[in-house]
Amino acid sequence: MNRNLILSVSLIFCQNLMAQNAGYIDKRPQAILRMNAVDEGIVLRYGNGPDSCDVYGAREAIVNEDKGIYYLFYDGAGKEGWKACLAESNDLRSWIKKGAILNLGVPGSKDSKCVASPWVIKEKDLWHMFYLGTPNTTPAPDRSPGFPYLTMKAKSSSLKGPWIKQYDVTPLELRAESYYSATASPGFIVKIGGQYLQFFSGSTDDKGVVKRTLGIARTKDLNGSWEIDSKPVVPLEEQVENSSLYFDKSSNYWFLFTNHIGIDSNKKEYTDAIWVYWSKDINRWDAANKAVVLDSSNCSWSKGAIGMPSVIKVGNRLAILYDAFEGYSTYPMKRNIGLAWLKLPLAIPVEK
Repeated sequence: MNRNLILSVSLIFCQNLMAQNAGYIDKRPQAILRMNAVDEGIVLRYGNGPDSCDVYGAREAIVNEDKGIYYLFYDGAGKEGWKACLAESNDLRSWIKKGAILNLGVPGSKDSKCVASPWVIKEKDLWHMFYLGTPNTTPAPDRSPGFPYLTMKAKSSSLKGPWIKQYDVTPLELRAESYYSATASPGFIVKIGGQYLQFFSGSTDDKGVVKRTLGIARTKDLNGSWEIDSKPVVPLEEQVENSSLYFDKSSNYWFLFTNHIGIDSNKKEYTDAIWVYWSKDINRWDAANKAVVLDSSNCSWSKGAIGMPSVIKVGNRLAILYDAFEGYSTYPMKRNIGLAWLKLPLAIPVEK
């Protein structure tokens, strides 16, 4: 990289950082407090997956553990489109890529152009998967998913697969004039008593002005439909999407990790940070109780786009898997997967 390019990149980075500190240009809410994660760096690079499954990028890391093995589902941007891919690890650092685990649907189907972001939960001996499907994408080669984002269903006896699609199941449905009129895409699932709660991503699109939030959907039957709460977890103005939950037994707090959508000086939106919200009541959340976990100021390798988090407890630390662009860019492609850490128990940040 030549000196002029370095200076140019540094200037752009500083301008955007200053803009965030001063407030977003469209006045969307900020997270003032910080719960700073310690970043370890890139642990999975895009480009060398089986059958070119991630040749254009790796995004939206979702980590699960079963019998001592970590299973990482991530969105591989491949030659046919975005597909859910699998990688396995013993330590969260060295990953063996296994390739795509879902195939695109037939032309005209709801998941004909994208099969991504799979969230899973085990019930007895069966794994239930809820994945994002859509019949719309941007042109090749990026093929970024386009609205509507739909939640679809699959099942398997193993996290390794094979995964069997269940087209006869419609978990979540879009609803006009609601906070999930444009998207109702899957998220973290937790069982409370005899009921499952899914923290899904909802959004609206008013003539190209998109607002995003999280909602709670509920069911007692993982092969049935889910009832969606009438009000979102936090207001649409928060501009957050995707979810990963952690319950801290020492404090009885729930921590909701999500990626925030920022906006640059050219009014271009992009994933600019990982945020966390906290509450002692999983059904009630206050948008004021939030903090930045990871952004360009404490990420060791990305100074631009930082995307979706997934968390998992490892000993006395909480691991955070996330996607980001190496260097400075808001480009949605060419993302790698990074790893960061928070000490446990999590401390509620306070204003200094």
